[in-house]
Amino acid sequence: MSPEQNPSRSFGRRSFLRASGTVAAAGFLAACGGNTGRGGGSAGGKAAISQWYHQYGEAGTQQAALRYAKTYSHADLSVQWIPGDYASKLSSGLVSSSGPDVFEFHPDVQMAKSGQIVPLDDIIADVKSDFTEKDLAANSVDGKVYGIRMIDDPQFLYYRKSLLEKAGVQPPTTFDELIDASRKLDKDGVKGLYLGLKAGSDILASPLVWATGSELLTADHKVAFDTPATVEGLKKMRELYTSKTLLLGAPTDWFDPSAFIQGLTAMQWCGLWAMPGIQKALGDDFGIVPLPGIGSAGRPVVYNGGWSTYVSAKAKDVDAAKAFVKWLWIEQTKLQEDWCTSYGFHIPPRKSLAAKATKLQSGTAAEAVKLFGTNGHYDDPYWTQAMTTISQDMVNNAVVSGKNPESEVAKARTRVEAELKKIA
Repeated sequence: MSPEQNPSRSFGRRSFLRASGTVAAAGFLAACGGNTGRGGGSAGGKAAISQWYHQYGEAGTQQAALRYAKTYSHADLSVQWIPGDYASKLSSGLVSSSGPDVFEFHPDVQMAKSGQIVPLDDIIADVKSDFTEKDLAANSVDGKVYGIRMIDDPQFLYYRKSLLEKAGVQPPTTFDELIDASRKLDKDGVKGLYLGLKAGSDILASPLVWATGSELLTADHKVAFDTPATVEGLKKMRELYTSKTLLLGAPTDWFDPSAFIQGLTAMQWCGLWAMPGIQKALGDDFGIVPLPGIGSAGRPVVYNGGWSTYVSAKAKDVDAAKAFVKWLWIEQTKLQEDWCTSYGFHIPPRKSLAAKATKLQSGTAAEAVKLFGTNGHYDDPYWTQAMTTISQDMVNNAVVSGKNPESEVAKARTRVEAELKKIA
């Protein structure tokens, strides 16, 4: 549905694009703040709960959120649909007296350690085994679960079957094959590959490390990305960038499939959420592959974005807020399935719902689910937004600016180690 990534972090559009991706093309919903019609106060002794969403790009999402809230009878719900820089507005809201009681965001160790959000172990206990272990781990800090996963948003490399066939190119399975394919497909006014407005230096910062076989952090939260393999990954990414086959300066960013649909590029990095729109426009003339592995220890990577719901420690009534979260994201399975599959495609984080999501059980959607299960990589709550920014700087400097990759990896290590000391 949409992307990205507390007052302790450096918020901004870059962070907001960390997670899944907002389809914000012209003609999609342009929503603004709204509510259920009940107003912000309490009435008849009911608790007042303010719930915040970022502005999703898929048509129908705002109406669905309002519809869900209207069916809840145990509190007065005020639903705010936040356009623009949601991350910055949330950052300000969480330290004010007028912020949200319930809100959606992404795994974040600092929000938990600073006491901005409350544990939700009690409301998830009865269904905890129904959530995937990786989704639980992404929202867990010091053994406590702080967020309830709402959607999983895997990202892939989309390709036009007809263009690859015409060029005699097979879907790439290694990074070298990706570079070669991009070169061969770059012709007749169509660019080989689109990785977004920053040439992939933002969205692929973490996936690039994973594709080399390296990790961002160790299990005990120490730097793990400073490997020769990561250096090699940066060199390969630089080779791709200097091939001049990347689409640059497109009207919309990577999370919107417009460039791919309109034939500006033969391949594009995008998310599962965009698949229904791509199917509508191109029929069966597209396929997907993971980000190919790099080097001898390389592995294919499907990055999982997505959103989780949290309860603010400053909520006017924490128990009432938790009860609402339990109702919507634990008990109302039909609403959860609707949220995941009726407005773009998203994988339900609950195994029982994913198993019966019929829209994801055939064709390329089923292939996406399979690839995600085999190659999925999730956010580490200890990999903070500041660290994300550092890794994006590392990739941008080495790939776009052509600086020495060994030096950039070393600098990034020093900066990330300093950030880790802040959350020790």
